[in-house]
Amino acid sequence: MSYSLLASTRYDPFLISCAWNNDIDGPSPYLLLHYQADRLIASAALNDQAFPQGTTFSNVKALCDKVVREHNTEGDAALKIRVVLNPPGELSATVSPAIAFTSDPTLPSLFNPLTDIPLVPVLTIHIDTQPTSDTISLKTTDRRAYDDARVRAGLQPVGSLDPPADGAPDDVILYNTQNRVTESSVCNVSFYRNGRWVTPPLAAGCISGILRRWLIEQHRIFEAVEDELTLDSIKDDEWVLVSNGVTGCRLGRIKLHTPNQIGDYAKD
Repeated sequence: MSYSLLASTRYDPFLISCAWNNDIDGPSPYLLLHYQADRLIASAALNDQAFPQGTTFSNVKALCDKVVREHNTEGDAALKIRVVLNPPGELSATVSPAIAFTSDPTLPSLFNPLTDIPLVPVLTIHIDTQPTSDTISLKTTDRRAYDDARVRAGLQPVGSLDPPADGAPDDVILYNTQNRVTESSVCNVSFYRNGRWVTPPLAAGCISGILRRWLIEQHRIFEAVEDELTLDSIKDDEWVLVSNGVTGCRLGRIKLHTPNQIGDYAKD
């Protein structure tokens, strides 16, 4: 087995004040942790020969509580928690510092590009310079396709401490061999179309993000119909909503490559 299942979540005391984030035990400092556990359980069940042991919400939460206690003695610092479920059914977790939330991390999903004043900071997002064919809806520790896209954009692989190339964007959007948009290197994406945010369907090859699921359930974003989000439908400077289970929702704007830029970063 070449990969393990992965869940990246956030511990942040600010989230206790967000009623939408409550889990079965009440207010929670973990960003949609019950959704993270649901995805781990479902992913293990879909691959039951590789992950016969599976896991439970209580096991995931107990592990998160343990690593928070070990690395956050005061209890008030925000943390990114990376939970890994390996094929034998063993759970492990690592933590790293995060910038604490000061407002509801889902608020950018209410932004209307036609009428609202943009929130800051706004990310700069590029489109990958070549298609990617081997992304799947499972979130796993195999990040080669995403790291390759980041390198082509002048970014470092996730976890690298090296600086990005001069002029590199904040993130890069991938697309498949049918020129259908899938996701960014670290986030699900949505584009504003016909008065609403639409996100690529899972069939396009995007990860089934937990915040993506919540946003769809709350009717803040909608799954795109076939060929609604293709490479040639993306315009320079248009808005994009990006989301994941660590940073929440953020707004970005597309900066399309000029012919002279294509592949420049990969040559450096």
